[in-house]
Amino acid sequence: MHDLNPQQKEALMYISSPLLVFAGAGSGKTRVIAHKFSYLNKVKKIPTDSIFTVTFTNKAANEMKDRIRSLLDKDLNGAWIGTFHSQCSRILRREIPALGYANNFSIYDEDDQCTLIRHILKEFKIYEALAKGIVSRISFLKSSLIGPEKFLASGDGFGFDEKLAKVYVRYQDELNRSNALDFDDLIMLTVKLFTDNPKILGRYQQKLSYILVDEFQDTNFAQYYLLKLLASSHKNICVVGDDDQSIYKFRGANVSNILNFEHDFPGAKLIKLEQNYRSTQHILNVSGAVISRNLRRQSKKLWTERGSGEKVHFCWFRTYEDEARCTAKAIKEYYLKGAYNYRDFAVLYRVNLQSRALEDAMRDEGIPYRILGGISFYRRKEIKDIIAYMRVAFNRGDNVSFRRIINTPPRGIGAAILNRIEQDAKKKSLSLFDTVKTNLRGDHFTQAVKAKLADFIKMIERVSSAKYKSAADMVRTMYEKSGYAEVLDEERVKNIEELISSAGGMDIKEFLDRVSLITSFDDTCGEECISLMTLHNAKGLEFPVVFIIGIEEGVLPYFKAMKNEEEIAEERRLFYVGMTRAKDVLWLTGATKRRLYAKFQDQEPSRFLRDIPREWCHWIDKISGHPAVKVTHVKKDGHLRDGFSFYNAGCRVKHAAWGIGVVRDCYGDGDDQKVMVNFPNFGVKRLAVRFANLEKM
Repeated sequence: MHDLNPQQKEALMYISSPLLVFAGAGSGKTRVIAHKFSYLNKVKKIPTDSIFTVTFTNKAANEMKDRIRSLLDKDLNGAWIGTFHSQCSRILRREIPALGYANNFSIYDEDDQCTLIRHILKEFKIYEALAKGIVSRISFLKSSLIGPEKFLASGDGFGFDEKLAKVYVRYQDELNRSNALDFDDLIMLTVKLFTDNPKILGRYQQKLSYILVDEFQDTNFAQYYLLKLLASSHKNICVVGDDDQSIYKFRGANVSNILNFEHDFPGAKLIKLEQNYRSTQHILNVSGAVISRNLRRQSKKLWTERGSGEKVHFCWFRTYEDEARCTAKAIKEYYLKGAYNYRDFAVLYRVNLQSRALEDAMRDEGIPYRILGGISFYRRKEIKDIIAYMRVAFNRGDNVSFRRIINTPPRGIGAAILNRIEQDAKKKSLSLFDTVKTNLRGDHFTQAVKAKLADFIKMIERVSSAKYKSAADMVRTMYEKSGYAEVLDEERVKNIEELISSAGGMDIKEFLDRVSLITSFDDTCGEECISLMTLHNAKGLEFPVVFIIGIEEGVLPYFKAMKNEEEIAEERRLFYVGMTRAKDVLWLTGATKRRLYAKFQDQEPSRFLRDIPREWCHWIDKISGHPAVKVTHVKKDGHLRDGFSFYNAGCRVKHAAWGIGVVRDCYGDGDDQKVMVNFPNFGVKRLAVRFANLEKM
């Protein structure tokens, strides 16, 4: 415990009742969980396979395993350390027959879900472009433990929509027919397993005698319900999180879970971790000033021993292209000075479309970059195709994977033939694979088509019946026997070789589960290049130098959130998460003109900037070259409103008494800035900006 502070030690050793640890950004929460796991095993003699430890990304889970393994200095085979989805998959692989499924079920990722939904929409003659939105709606319902039957029975409840209900029912029926689960089913069906089978629940409650939860603020209703089921008998649960970093409401996360924990677990102990090990004090002060404006939160005062550091930079530009160019030039300058490598930089933004101008600017400066959260390795077509072959070999009922590979590579089985197979499968209530196999004996197809289908069926059966030493052996065999090796270019062949290498000596089912459970949040940033990503994808990461661009009304906060106080609070948390990724240097930028959704828009500085005390930042208006001035405007209702005004020669301003005028000159700094304004009917006036209450036109 020599490397823990007093609050971390207290959290480590406390096991008398449920424990809630409010861990501020960069306060070492992962360290606390890893050390607590070690303490429970070494001191309290709880076996490693009796401590149920969950977090939210595979990357975080792997880091957790590595930390715990180094502390215990022993193998962790059998230990329950992983994501909610991987833990539930492990339970269901053993227990799902109790729910009427076979335990060789397939796991569909978001791409597979969209493919199936599009297939259903096409059948129902509904616009297929709605697929992604429907997947999101269904995911939200499932994360709230609302299955299709409950949704239908709700009438107008739960945002009921007749078309959505129709698609949801059919979607779930297709999953059942394919012996497949989507991501949200893994949680929902585990909850159903435990609630419908008290004996199975009791067995797991007895086995998993202590529960550790990381990033607890990101739990949704279903995940929290699962935790409460497992902890309901022994109450041995420790959750660690930060309500200020709850940013996944759109995925079903509910910040109320962490705020209501003490109510749900009476007698719970509360500990706050407020010492920050990541950022300088200026960064903590600025981010703390912004997040403190959220009303419903646990108050935390983060501090650090790293010193004040340099002030946070804020720059306002004329256009978003200027913003991108100056960001790239600033990064290049830092790099050339030798202070940082390219991997030390991150540029964060609210929406993906903001990355285009950045990419152009980085290329112009010759700066290597990568976009996190884009198409990951395991989502590439050739990788998904080979995985689909393996899935069908294990689960003949997997219709989504069957449709993907039946004519990949091309074998002369077109849409008309597949449609005939689909129609026959519905009539006979068979999987597509079994329908093809049955029809090979009849006269449904020509001899030429029969021969091609027969070759496909025999190939799948031969590959699935063979014995393999490892998943890598099966990947290699499937790649060669499928005919795929003959149609790929050199780059895609290298990707298949990398897939074989990544499979290694892993068990085949374990490999398929691991690949299916990988998400965009598991991307890594280890390459020698700068990282471009959305603020949502930055969660859990840290960089010496961080730029957050587009700090403007309608961008951050996002325009869709601006009429709802809860949404504004989440946008504020998102901004806070971005700022607290920075270790040494933080830049905030915005622009007067930005191209959004195919049109140029006039932008104003974000309301969040009003919350930042001027003395903690270096404010620069890149349009005029003058420092930006924090001013207080009197609104019509008499209330004061802080904002930032950027004046340059030629800009138009409005005065309450003299009307509209044109700025002729600017001089001075900070609160002493003055402007010379020509008002047509009143002449040139020399005004102190902080008192003039000018409105920029």
